[in-house]
Amino acid sequence: MKNNPMLNAYPDSIGENLGDIVEFLSKPELKDVFGSFYILPSVFNTDLDRGFSVVDYNLSDEFAKAEDLKKLQNLGIDLKLDFILNHASVLSPQFQDLIKNGENSKYKDFFINWNEFWKDNGEMTSEGYIKPYDEHLKKMFFRKAGLPILMVRMPDGKDVPYWNTFYQKVSYKKPTVQELMKIANIQYGTALKLHEIVINSLDNDIKPSEIDFKQFDKYKTVVCEWLEGQREYLGQMDLNIKSDLVWEFYDNTLKQLSEYGASIVRLDAFAYAPKGVGEKNFLNDSTWDVLEKVNSLAKKYNLELLPEIHASYGEKIHEKVANEGYMTYDFFLPGLLIDAFESKNCEHLKQWAEDIINKKLKVVNMLGCHDGVPLLDLKGLIPDERIQNLIDTVVSRGGHVKDLHGAKNVYYQVNATYYSTLGEDDKKMLLARAIQLFMPAKPQIWYLDLFCGKNDYEAVKRAGKDGHKEINRTNLTKQQIEDGLKNPVVLKQLELLKLRYSHPAFDFDSKVEFTGKDNKFTIKWTKDNNSIQLDCDLADLSYQIK
Repeated sequence: MKNNPMLNAYPDSIGENLGDIVEFLSKPELKDVFGSFYILPSVFNTDLDRGFSVVDYNLSDEFAKAEDLKKLQNLGIDLKLDFILNHASVLSPQFQDLIKNGENSKYKDFFINWNEFWKDNGEMTSEGYIKPYDEHLKKMFFRKAGLPILMVRMPDGKDVPYWNTFYQKVSYKKPTVQELMKIANIQYGTALKLHEIVINSLDNDIKPSEIDFKQFDKYKTVVCEWLEGQREYLGQMDLNIKSDLVWEFYDNTLKQLSEYGASIVRLDAFAYAPKGVGEKNFLNDSTWDVLEKVNSLAKKYNLELLPEIHASYGEKIHEKVANEGYMTYDFFLPGLLIDAFESKNCEHLKQWAEDIINKKLKVVNMLGCHDGVPLLDLKGLIPDERIQNLIDTVVSRGGHVKDLHGAKNVYYQVNATYYSTLGEDDKKMLLARAIQLFMPAKPQIWYLDLFCGKNDYEAVKRAGKDGHKEINRTNLTKQQIEDGLKNPVVLKQLELLKLRYSHPAFDFDSKVEFTGKDNKFTIKWTKDNNSIQLDCDLADLSYQIK
Protein backbone atom coordinates (compact mmCIF):
# COMPACT_ATOMS: atom_id res chain seq x y z
CA MET A 1 0.00 0.00 0.00
CA LYS A 2 1.28 3.43 -0.95
CA ASN A 3 1.43 6.12 1.70
CA ASN A 4 -0.39 8.80 -0.25
CA PRO A 5 -3.83 10.42 0.06
CA MET A 6 -6.99 8.35 -0.21
CA LEU A 7 -10.34 9.72 -1.36
CA ASN A 8 -13.41 8.51 0.56
CA ALA A 9 -16.91 8.72 -0.95
CA TYR A 10 -20.07 6.87 -1.82
CA PRO A 11 -20.31 5.86 -5.48
CA ASP A 12 -22.95 8.58 -5.98
CA SER A 13 -21.31 11.30 -3.84
CA ILE A 14 -19.88 13.17 -6.83
CA GLY A 15 -22.33 13.21 -9.70
CA GLU A 16 -24.72 10.25 -9.90
CA ASN A 17 -22.54 7.16 -10.02
CA LEU A 18 -19.02 5.77 -9.96
CA GLY A 19 -18.53 6.71 -13.60
CA ASP A 20 -18.96 10.38 -12.65
CA ILE A 21 -16.35 10.03 -9.88
CA VAL A 22 -13.92 8.48 -12.38
CA GLU A 23 -14.58 11.48 -14.63
CA PHE A 24 -13.86 13.79 -11.67
CA LEU A 25 -10.59 12.00 -10.83
CA SER A 26 -9.55 12.28 -14.48
CA LYS A 27 -9.67 16.09 -14.39
CA PRO A 28 -6.33 17.92 -14.71
CA GLU A 29 -6.91 19.51 -11.29
CA LEU A 30 -6.96 16.01 -9.74
CA LYS A 31 -3.76 14.70 -11.33
CA ASP A 32 -1.36 13.36 -8.67
CA VAL A 33 -3.80 14.10 -5.84
CA PHE A 34 -5.13 10.68 -4.78
CA GLY A 35 -3.34 7.36 -4.85
CA SER A 36 -6.22 5.39 -3.32
CA PHE A 37 -10.01 5.49 -3.28
CA TYR A 38 -12.21 4.08 -0.53
CA ILE A 39 -15.61 3.39 -2.09
CA LEU A 40 -18.35 2.94 0.49
CA PRO A 41 -20.43 -0.25 0.21
CA SER A 42 -23.51 1.09 -1.59
CA VAL A 43 -21.39 0.21 -4.63
CA PHE A 44 -22.70 -3.32 -3.92
CA ASN A 45 -26.31 -4.54 -3.84
CA THR A 46 -27.60 -3.19 -0.55
CA ASP A 47 -30.93 -2.23 0.99
CA LEU A 48 -30.45 0.27 3.83
CA ASP A 49 -28.00 2.01 6.18
CA ARG A 50 -26.51 3.69 3.11
CA GLY A 51 -24.84 0.47 2.00
CA PHE A 52 -23.86 -1.23 5.24
CA SER A 53 -26.63 -3.78 4.91
CA VAL A 54 -25.34 -5.91 2.02
CA VAL A 55 -27.65 -8.17 0.03
CA ASP A 56 -24.72 -9.48 -2.00
CA TYR A 57 -21.33 -8.21 -3.14
CA ASN A 58 -22.19 -7.91 -6.81
CA LEU A 59 -21.90 -4.39 -8.20
CA SER A 60 -25.04 -2.28 -8.01
CA ASP A 61 -26.42 -1.65 -11.51
CA GLU A 62 -27.54 1.76 -10.29
CA PHE A 63 -24.15 2.96 -9.13
CA ALA A 64 -21.27 1.11 -10.76
CA LYS A 65 -19.99 -0.86 -13.73
CA ALA A 66 -16.99 -3.14 -13.96
CA GLU A 67 -15.41 -0.79 -16.50
CA ASP A 68 -15.50 2.04 -13.92
CA LEU A 69 -13.27 -0.03 -11.64
CA LYS A 70 -10.96 -0.77 -14.54
CA LYS A 71 -10.65 2.94 -15.34
CA LEU A 72 -9.67 3.62 -11.72
CA GLN A 73 -6.90 1.06 -12.02
CA ASN A 74 -5.75 2.70 -15.24
CA LEU A 75 -5.50 5.99 -13.34
CA GLY A 76 -3.11 4.27 -10.93
CA ILE A 77 -5.59 4.46 -8.05
CA ASP A 78 -5.68 1.63 -5.53
CA LEU A 79 -9.06 0.49 -4.26
CA LYS A 80 -10.23 0.10 -0.72
CA LEU A 81 -13.53 -1.73 -0.30
CA ASP A 82 -15.70 -2.75 2.63
CA PHE A 83 -16.43 -6.24 3.90
CA ILE A 84 -19.15 -6.33 6.55
CA LEU A 85 -17.97 -9.27 8.61
CA ASN A 86 -20.66 -9.44 11.28
CA HIS A 87 -23.90 -9.35 9.33
CA ALA A 88 -25.82 -9.56 6.08
CA SER A 89 -29.14 -8.16 4.94
CA VAL A 90 -32.40 -10.03 5.53
CA LEU A 91 -32.77 -9.76 1.75
CA SER A 92 -29.58 -11.77 1.24
CA PRO A 93 -30.15 -15.02 -0.67
CA GLN A 94 -29.06 -16.96 2.42
CA PHE A 95 -31.66 -15.41 4.74
CA GLN A 96 -34.39 -15.54 2.14
CA ASP A 97 -33.71 -19.25 1.75
CA LEU A 98 -33.98 -19.66 5.51
CA ILE A 99 -37.40 -18.01 5.81
CA LYS A 100 -38.64 -19.94 2.77
CA ASN A 101 -37.44 -23.38 3.78
CA GLY A 102 -37.01 -23.22 7.56
CA GLU A 103 -35.41 -26.34 9.02
CA ASN A 104 -34.89 -27.67 5.51
CA SER A 105 -32.79 -24.66 4.49
CA LYS A 106 -29.16 -25.17 3.57
CA TYR A 107 -28.53 -21.98 5.53
CA LYS A 108 -30.34 -22.82 8.76
CA ASP A 109 -27.03 -22.49 10.65
CA PHE A 110 -25.72 -19.54 8.59
CA PHE A 111 -27.37 -17.14 11.04
CA ILE A 112 -27.56 -17.35 14.83
CA ASN A 113 -30.67 -18.95 16.29
CA TRP A 114 -30.93 -17.02 19.56
CA ASN A 115 -32.68 -19.76 21.51
CA GLU A 116 -30.21 -22.42 20.42
CA PHE A 117 -27.32 -20.12 21.33
CA TRP A 118 -28.65 -19.44 24.84
CA LYS A 119 -30.08 -22.90 25.56
CA ASP A 120 -29.71 -23.73 29.27
CA ASN A 121 -28.33 -20.23 29.92
CA GLY A 122 -31.52 -18.26 30.42
CA GLU A 123 -35.26 -18.40 30.91
CA MET A 124 -37.86 -18.79 28.18
CA THR A 125 -40.25 -15.82 28.01
CA SER A 126 -43.91 -15.84 27.04
CA GLU A 127 -42.88 -14.10 23.82
CA GLY A 128 -40.96 -17.19 22.73
CA TYR A 129 -37.35 -16.12 23.25
CA ILE A 130 -34.83 -16.89 25.96
CA LYS A 131 -33.81 -14.07 28.24
CA PRO A 132 -30.17 -14.78 29.25
CA TYR A 133 -29.33 -14.87 32.93
CA ASP A 134 -28.18 -11.57 34.41
CA GLU A 135 -24.61 -12.86 34.71
CA HIS A 136 -24.52 -12.99 30.90
CA LEU A 137 -26.54 -9.86 30.21
CA LYS A 138 -24.23 -7.64 32.24
CA LYS A 139 -21.38 -8.55 29.89
CA MET A 140 -23.30 -7.58 26.77
CA PHE A 141 -23.09 -4.37 24.78
CA PHE A 142 -26.29 -3.19 23.10
CA ARG A 143 -26.45 -1.05 19.96
CA LYS A 144 -30.19 -0.57 20.35
CA ALA A 145 -32.86 -0.83 23.02
CA GLY A 146 -33.89 -4.34 24.08
CA LEU A 147 -32.30 -7.66 23.32
CA PRO A 148 -30.54 -7.93 19.94
CA ILE A 149 -33.09 -10.24 18.35
CA LEU A 150 -35.52 -10.34 15.45
CA MET A 151 -38.49 -12.69 15.67
CA VAL A 152 -38.70 -14.46 12.32
CA ARG A 153 -41.78 -16.30 11.08
CA MET A 154 -40.87 -19.74 9.75
CA PRO A 155 -42.83 -21.69 7.08
CA ASP A 156 -44.49 -23.81 9.80
CA GLY A 157 -45.91 -20.67 11.42
CA LYS A 158 -43.51 -20.63 14.37
CA ASP A 159 -41.66 -17.46 15.38
CA VAL A 160 -37.93 -18.03 15.91
CA PRO A 161 -35.61 -15.37 17.38
CA TYR A 162 -32.39 -14.65 15.47
CA TRP A 163 -29.43 -12.55 16.61
CA ASN A 164 -29.76 -9.03 15.23
CA THR A 165 -27.20 -6.56 16.63
CA PHE A 166 -27.97 -3.62 14.41
CA TYR A 167 -30.93 -2.30 12.43
CA GLN A 168 -34.26 -4.03 12.09
CA LYS A 169 -37.65 -3.08 10.77
CA VAL A 170 -40.74 -5.25 10.54
CA SER A 171 -43.61 -4.18 8.31
CA TYR A 172 -46.95 -5.79 7.61
CA LYS A 173 -48.88 -6.15 4.40
CA LYS A 174 -52.07 -4.12 4.62
CA PRO A 175 -55.12 -6.23 3.89
CA THR A 176 -57.84 -5.04 1.54
CA VAL A 177 -61.47 -4.98 2.62
CA GLN A 178 -62.11 -8.04 0.44
CA GLU A 179 -59.21 -9.91 2.06
CA LEU A 180 -60.62 -9.18 5.52
CA MET A 181 -63.98 -10.57 4.40
CA LYS A 182 -62.28 -13.88 3.54
CA ILE A 183 -59.89 -13.91 6.54
CA ALA A 184 -62.59 -13.34 9.15
CA ASN A 185 -65.57 -14.72 7.19
CA ILE A 186 -67.51 -11.46 7.59
CA GLN A 187 -69.78 -9.27 5.48
CA TYR A 188 -68.64 -6.19 3.57
CA GLY A 189 -69.98 -3.59 6.04
CA THR A 190 -68.23 -5.21 9.00
CA ALA A 191 -65.04 -5.69 6.99
CA LEU A 192 -65.07 -2.01 6.03
CA LYS A 193 -65.11 -0.90 9.68
CA LEU A 194 -62.54 -3.48 10.70
CA HIS A 195 -60.35 -2.40 7.79
CA GLU A 196 -60.26 1.19 9.08
CA ILE A 197 -59.10 0.02 12.52
CA VAL A 198 -56.39 -2.26 11.16
CA ILE A 199 -55.00 0.20 8.59
CA ASN A 200 -54.92 3.13 11.03
CA SER A 201 -53.09 0.98 13.56
CA LEU A 202 -50.49 -0.25 11.07
CA ASP A 203 -49.97 3.31 9.81
CA ASN A 204 -49.12 4.28 13.38
CA ASP A 205 -46.60 1.43 13.74
CA ILE A 206 -48.77 -0.53 16.16
CA LYS A 207 -47.95 -4.23 16.16
CA PRO A 208 -50.83 -6.56 15.23
CA SER A 209 -50.95 -8.09 18.72
CA GLU A 210 -51.31 -4.60 20.23
CA ILE A 211 -54.14 -3.42 17.96
CA ASP A 212 -57.32 -2.47 19.78
CA PHE A 213 -59.98 -4.28 17.73
CA LYS A 214 -62.74 -2.64 19.81
CA GLN A 215 -66.11 -4.28 19.07
CA PHE A 216 -64.43 -6.65 16.61
CA ASP A 217 -62.17 -8.31 19.18
CA LYS A 218 -63.50 -11.79 18.32
CA TYR A 219 -61.75 -11.48 14.94
CA LYS A 220 -58.40 -10.48 16.47
CA THR A 221 -56.76 -13.91 16.54
CA VAL A 222 -57.45 -14.80 12.93
CA VAL A 223 -56.60 -11.33 11.59
CA CYS A 224 -53.36 -11.14 13.61
CA GLU A 225 -52.33 -14.58 12.40
CA TRP A 226 -52.82 -13.47 8.79
CA LEU A 227 -50.88 -10.24 9.35
CA GLU A 228 -47.99 -12.04 11.03
CA GLY A 229 -47.84 -14.50 8.15
CA GLN A 230 -47.49 -11.55 5.74
CA ARG A 231 -44.78 -9.70 7.62
CA GLU A 232 -41.77 -8.36 5.79
CA TYR A 233 -38.35 -7.56 7.20
CA LEU A 234 -35.54 -5.12 6.76
CA GLY A 235 -32.43 -5.49 8.81
CA GLN A 236 -28.95 -6.83 9.30
CA MET A 237 -28.74 -10.39 10.59
CA ASP A 238 -25.65 -11.53 12.47
CA LEU A 239 -23.69 -14.34 10.86
CA ASN A 240 -22.79 -17.53 12.68
CA ILE A 241 -19.00 -17.78 12.48
CA LYS A 242 -19.21 -21.38 13.72
CA SER A 243 -20.77 -22.32 10.39
CA ASP A 244 -18.52 -23.69 7.64
CA LEU A 245 -20.81 -22.02 5.12
CA VAL A 246 -20.08 -18.63 6.67
CA TRP A 247 -16.36 -19.16 6.22
CA GLU A 248 -16.94 -20.27 2.65
CA PHE A 249 -18.90 -17.04 2.19
CA TYR A 250 -16.03 -15.02 3.71
CA ASP A 251 -13.55 -16.66 1.33
CA ASN A 252 -15.71 -16.10 -1.75
CA THR A 253 -16.37 -12.48 -0.79
CA LEU A 254 -12.70 -11.63 -0.31
CA LYS A 255 -11.92 -13.28 -3.65
CA GLN A 256 -14.67 -11.20 -5.29
CA LEU A 257 -13.34 -7.95 -3.78
CA SER A 258 -9.84 -8.74 -5.03
CA GLU A 259 -11.22 -9.33 -8.51
CA TYR A 260 -12.70 -5.82 -8.39
CA GLY A 261 -9.13 -4.58 -7.93
CA ALA A 262 -9.16 -4.02 -4.18
CA SER A 263 -5.83 -3.93 -2.36
CA ILE A 264 -7.25 -2.85 1.01
CA VAL A 265 -10.35 -4.28 2.69
CA ARG A 266 -11.91 -2.52 5.63
CA LEU A 267 -13.55 -4.94 8.05
CA ASP A 268 -16.70 -3.27 9.26
CA ALA A 269 -18.14 -4.35 12.62
CA PHE A 270 -15.66 -7.24 12.87
CA ALA A 271 -15.49 -7.03 16.66
CA TYR A 272 -19.16 -8.04 16.97
CA ALA A 273 -18.76 -11.28 15.00
CA PRO A 274 -17.24 -13.62 17.65
CA LYS A 275 -19.85 -14.60 20.25
CA GLY A 276 -19.88 -17.12 23.05
CA VAL A 277 -21.89 -17.82 26.19
CA GLY A 278 -20.16 -16.15 29.11
CA GLU A 279 -18.21 -13.81 26.81
CA LYS A 280 -18.74 -10.24 25.73
CA ASN A 281 -20.55 -9.82 22.40
CA PHE A 282 -18.06 -7.13 21.42
CA LEU A 283 -14.30 -7.56 21.27
CA ASN A 284 -14.05 -10.73 23.30
CA ASP A 285 -11.07 -13.06 23.68
CA SER A 286 -11.92 -14.88 20.45
CA THR A 287 -11.75 -11.71 18.35
CA TRP A 288 -8.08 -11.97 17.50
CA ASP A 289 -8.26 -15.63 16.48
CA VAL A 290 -11.17 -14.84 14.17
CA LEU A 291 -9.32 -11.84 12.74
CA GLU A 292 -6.24 -13.94 12.04
CA LYS A 293 -8.36 -16.58 10.34
CA VAL A 294 -9.93 -13.90 8.11
CA ASN A 295 -6.46 -12.51 7.43
CA SER A 296 -5.23 -15.92 6.28
CA LEU A 297 -8.02 -15.86 3.67
CA ALA A 298 -7.19 -12.29 2.67
CA LYS A 299 -3.54 -13.13 2.09
CA LYS A 300 -4.57 -15.64 -0.58
CA TYR A 301 -5.85 -12.69 -2.60
CA ASN A 302 -3.09 -10.19 -1.71
CA LEU A 303 -5.47 -8.10 0.38
CA GLU A 304 -4.43 -5.95 3.32
CA LEU A 305 -7.00 -5.78 6.11
CA LEU A 306 -7.98 -2.61 7.94
CA PRO A 307 -10.09 -3.66 10.95
CA GLU A 308 -12.51 -0.92 11.91
CA ILE A 309 -13.17 -0.42 15.57
CA HIS A 310 -14.25 2.42 17.82
CA ALA A 311 -13.06 2.55 21.40
CA SER A 312 -11.75 5.12 23.82
CA TYR A 313 -8.06 5.96 23.84
CA GLY A 314 -7.83 4.75 27.42
CA GLU A 315 -8.86 1.22 26.45
CA LYS A 316 -5.78 0.97 24.17
CA ILE A 317 -7.62 -1.27 21.72
CA HIS A 318 -6.08 0.62 18.81
CA GLU A 319 -2.69 -0.47 20.12
CA LYS A 320 -3.84 -4.08 20.40
CA VAL A 321 -4.98 -4.04 16.76
CA ALA A 322 -1.66 -2.51 15.71
CA ASN A 323 0.33 -5.00 17.79
CA GLU A 324 -1.48 -7.81 15.99
CA GLY A 325 0.11 -6.48 12.81
CA TYR A 326 -2.79 -4.53 11.28
CA MET A 327 -3.27 -0.97 10.19
CA THR A 328 -5.70 0.85 12.43
CA TYR A 329 -7.94 3.87 12.11
CA ASP A 330 -6.91 7.09 13.79
CA PHE A 331 -10.25 8.14 15.25
CA PHE A 332 -8.52 10.54 17.64
CA LEU A 333 -7.18 13.16 15.23
CA PRO A 334 -10.52 14.84 14.30
CA GLY A 335 -11.35 15.65 17.91
CA LEU A 336 -7.76 16.48 18.85
CA LEU A 337 -7.60 19.11 16.12
CA ILE A 338 -10.83 20.74 17.27
CA ASP A 339 -9.46 20.71 20.83
CA ALA A 340 -6.16 22.25 19.68
CA PHE A 341 -7.97 25.01 17.79
CA GLU A 342 -10.28 25.80 20.71
CA SER A 343 -7.52 25.74 23.36
CA LYS A 344 -4.77 27.13 21.07
CA ASN A 345 -2.53 24.47 22.55
CA CYS A 346 -0.84 21.51 20.87
CA GLU A 347 -0.24 19.45 24.04
CA HIS A 348 -2.59 16.55 23.36
CA LEU A 349 -2.02 16.54 19.62
CA LYS A 350 1.70 16.20 20.31
CA GLN A 351 1.05 13.36 22.76
CA TRP A 352 -0.88 11.43 20.13
CA ALA A 353 1.70 12.06 17.40
CA GLU A 354 4.46 10.81 19.69
CA ASP A 355 2.36 7.72 20.45
CA ILE A 356 2.17 6.88 16.76
CA ILE A 357 5.87 7.52 16.23
CA ASN A 358 7.28 5.84 19.34
CA LYS A 359 4.97 2.82 19.26
CA LYS A 360 5.35 2.48 15.49
CA LEU A 361 1.60 2.43 14.89
CA LYS A 362 0.56 2.17 11.27
CA VAL A 363 -2.62 4.22 10.94
CA VAL A 364 -5.07 5.74 8.49
CA ASN A 365 -6.28 9.16 9.63
CA MET A 366 -9.13 11.44 8.61
CA LEU A 367 -10.99 14.63 9.44
CA GLY A 368 -14.57 13.81 8.48
CA CYS A 369 -16.09 10.51 7.37
CA HIS A 370 -19.45 8.93 6.47
CA ASP A 371 -20.43 8.54 10.13
CA GLY A 372 -19.53 11.55 12.22
CA VAL A 373 -16.84 13.21 14.27
CA PRO A 374 -15.62 10.85 17.01
CA LEU A 375 -15.20 12.71 20.27
CA LEU A 376 -15.82 10.20 23.03
CA ASP A 377 -12.92 8.20 21.60
CA LEU A 378 -10.73 10.84 23.29
CA LYS A 379 -11.52 9.50 26.78
CA GLY A 380 -8.23 8.77 28.49
CA LEU A 381 -6.34 11.19 26.25
CA ILE A 382 -7.89 14.50 27.29
CA PRO A 383 -9.94 15.32 30.41
CA ASP A 384 -13.64 14.42 30.34
CA GLU A 385 -14.69 18.02 30.89
CA ARG A 386 -12.77 19.08 27.77
CA ILE A 387 -14.47 16.32 25.78
CA GLN A 388 -17.84 17.60 26.95
CA ASN A 389 -16.82 21.12 25.98
CA LEU A 390 -15.92 19.83 22.51
CA ILE A 391 -19.29 18.13 22.17
CA ASP A 392 -21.05 21.30 23.32
CA THR A 393 -19.00 23.39 20.89
CA VAL A 394 -19.76 21.18 17.89
CA VAL A 395 -23.45 20.98 18.83
CA SER A 396 -23.54 24.78 19.14
CA ARG A 397 -22.28 24.89 15.55
CA GLY A 398 -25.18 22.74 14.36
CA GLY A 399 -23.94 19.22 15.04
CA HIS A 400 -26.32 16.44 16.07
CA VAL A 401 -25.73 14.04 18.96
CA LYS A 402 -27.60 10.76 18.95
CA ASP A 403 -28.24 9.60 22.48
CA LEU A 404 -27.91 5.85 22.93
CA HIS A 405 -30.99 4.40 24.61
CA GLY A 406 -31.71 7.68 26.35
CA ALA A 407 -28.25 7.99 27.89
CA LYS A 408 -26.87 11.42 27.01
CA ASN A 409 -23.57 11.48 25.15
CA VAL A 410 -23.02 7.74 25.36
CA TYR A 411 -22.99 7.57 21.60
CA TYR A 412 -19.47 8.06 20.32
CA GLN A 413 -20.04 10.50 17.48
CA VAL A 414 -21.29 13.98 16.79
CA ASN A 415 -22.83 14.17 13.35
CA ALA A 416 -21.66 17.20 11.42
CA THR A 417 -19.47 18.11 8.49
CA TYR A 418 -15.94 18.80 9.55
CA TYR A 419 -16.05 22.25 7.98
CA SER A 420 -19.08 23.11 10.13
CA THR A 421 -17.41 21.75 13.30
CA LEU A 422 -14.69 24.32 12.65
CA GLY A 423 -17.25 27.09 12.54
CA GLU A 424 -17.06 27.16 8.71
CA ASP A 425 -13.74 28.94 9.04
CA ASP A 426 -11.55 28.71 5.93
CA LYS A 427 -8.28 29.27 7.82
CA LYS A 428 -9.10 26.50 10.28
CA MET A 429 -10.06 24.16 7.43
CA LEU A 430 -6.76 24.72 5.63
CA LEU A 431 -4.70 24.38 8.79
CA ALA A 432 -6.58 21.21 9.75
CA ARG A 433 -5.89 19.74 6.32
CA ALA A 434 -2.21 20.68 6.45
CA ILE A 435 -1.82 19.10 9.89
CA GLN A 436 -3.67 15.96 8.81
CA LEU A 437 -1.38 15.53 5.81
CA PHE A 438 1.75 15.93 7.94
CA MET A 439 0.68 13.66 10.78
CA PRO A 440 2.31 10.19 10.70
CA ALA A 441 -0.42 8.29 8.84
CA LYS A 442 -1.97 7.55 5.49
CA PRO A 443 -4.51 10.40 5.04
CA GLN A 444 -8.09 9.57 4.09
CA ILE A 445 -10.07 12.50 2.64
CA TRP A 446 -13.85 12.71 2.96
CA TYR A 447 -15.06 14.21 -0.32
CA LEU A 448 -17.34 16.73 1.40
CA ASP A 449 -14.49 18.10 3.53
CA LEU A 450 -12.50 18.75 0.37
CA PHE A 451 -15.33 20.94 -0.91
CA CYS A 452 -15.97 22.64 2.46
CA GLY A 453 -19.40 21.07 2.79
CA LYS A 454 -21.76 22.56 5.36
CA ASN A 455 -24.24 20.76 7.60
CA ASP A 456 -27.12 19.52 5.44
CA TYR A 457 -30.21 19.92 7.63
CA GLU A 458 -32.62 19.37 4.74
CA ALA A 459 -31.09 15.94 4.13
CA VAL A 460 -31.64 15.08 7.80
CA LYS A 461 -35.31 16.11 7.52
CA ARG A 462 -35.79 14.04 4.36
CA ALA A 463 -34.24 11.00 6.01
CA GLY A 464 -36.65 11.18 8.95
CA LYS A 465 -36.10 9.19 12.13
CA ASP A 466 -32.48 8.10 12.61
CA GLY A 467 -31.46 10.23 9.63
CA HIS A 468 -28.92 12.26 11.63
CA LYS A 469 -25.93 10.96 9.67
CA GLU A 470 -27.23 12.45 6.42
CA ILE A 471 -26.05 15.83 7.70
CA ASN A 472 -22.62 14.96 6.28
CA ARG A 473 -23.51 12.92 3.18
CA THR A 474 -24.65 15.53 0.67
CA ASN A 475 -24.38 14.29 -2.90
CA LEU A 476 -22.62 16.93 -4.99
CA THR A 477 -23.78 17.59 -8.53
CA LYS A 478 -21.35 18.03 -11.40
CA GLN A 479 -22.11 21.74 -11.37
CA GLN A 480 -21.35 21.99 -7.65
CA ILE A 481 -18.04 20.26 -8.33
CA GLU A 482 -17.20 22.70 -11.14
CA ASP A 483 -18.05 25.63 -8.88
CA GLY A 484 -16.06 24.08 -6.04
CA LEU A 485 -12.95 23.79 -8.19
CA LYS A 486 -12.96 27.58 -8.42
CA ASN A 487 -13.02 27.99 -4.63
CA PRO A 488 -9.57 29.13 -3.32
CA VAL A 489 -9.92 26.92 -0.22
CA VAL A 490 -10.59 23.86 -2.37
CA LEU A 491 -7.71 24.69 -4.70
CA LYS A 492 -5.36 25.19 -1.75
CA GLN A 493 -6.34 21.81 -0.33
CA LEU A 494 -5.63 20.21 -3.70
CA GLU A 495 -2.24 21.89 -3.72
CA LEU A 496 -1.48 20.42 -0.27
CA LEU A 497 -2.68 16.99 -1.40
CA LYS A 498 -0.44 17.08 -4.49
CA LEU A 499 2.51 17.89 -2.26
CA ARG A 500 1.61 14.99 0.03
CA TYR A 501 1.26 12.69 -2.98
CA SER A 502 4.53 13.58 -4.68
CA HIS A 503 7.15 14.57 -2.09
CA PRO A 504 9.65 11.70 -1.56
CA ALA A 505 9.95 12.35 2.17
CA PHE A 506 6.43 11.00 2.78
CA ASP A 507 6.68 7.25 3.23
CA PHE A 508 5.75 4.63 5.79
CA ASP A 509 9.38 4.14 6.78
CA SER A 510 10.22 7.86 6.97
CA LYS A 511 11.43 9.49 10.15
CA VAL A 512 8.73 11.77 11.60
CA GLU A 513 9.37 14.32 14.35
CA PHE A 514 6.77 16.38 16.22
CA THR A 515 8.20 19.23 18.27
CA GLY A 516 6.57 22.23 19.89
CA LYS A 517 4.84 23.74 22.89
CA ASP A 518 1.70 25.74 23.57
CA ASN A 519 0.42 27.27 20.32
CA LYS A 520 3.43 26.59 18.10
CA PHE A 521 4.65 23.26 16.77
CA THR A 522 6.53 21.62 13.90
CA ILE A 523 6.07 18.30 12.11
CA LYS A 524 9.07 17.15 10.06
CA TRP A 525 9.39 14.16 7.70
CA THR A 526 12.78 12.84 6.59
CA LYS A 527 13.73 10.00 4.26
CA ASP A 528 17.22 9.54 2.87
CA ASN A 529 18.29 13.00 1.73
CA ASN A 530 14.75 14.35 1.49
CA SER A 531 12.93 16.31 4.15
CA ILE A 532 9.86 18.49 4.48
CA GLN A 533 8.57 20.46 7.44
CA LEU A 534 5.29 22.04 8.56
CA ASP A 535 5.38 24.96 11.02
CA CYS A 536 2.06 25.80 12.68
CA ASP A 537 0.79 28.57 14.93
CA LEU A 538 -2.55 27.85 16.56
CA ALA A 539 -2.85 31.45 17.78
CA ASP A 540 -3.26 32.98 14.33
CA LEU A 541 -4.07 29.73 12.43
CA SER A 542 -1.06 30.16 10.16
CA TYR A 543 1.30 27.57 8.73
CA GLN A 544 4.42 27.40 6.60
CA ILE A 545 5.89 24.50 4.65
CA LYS A 546 9.66 24.31 4.32
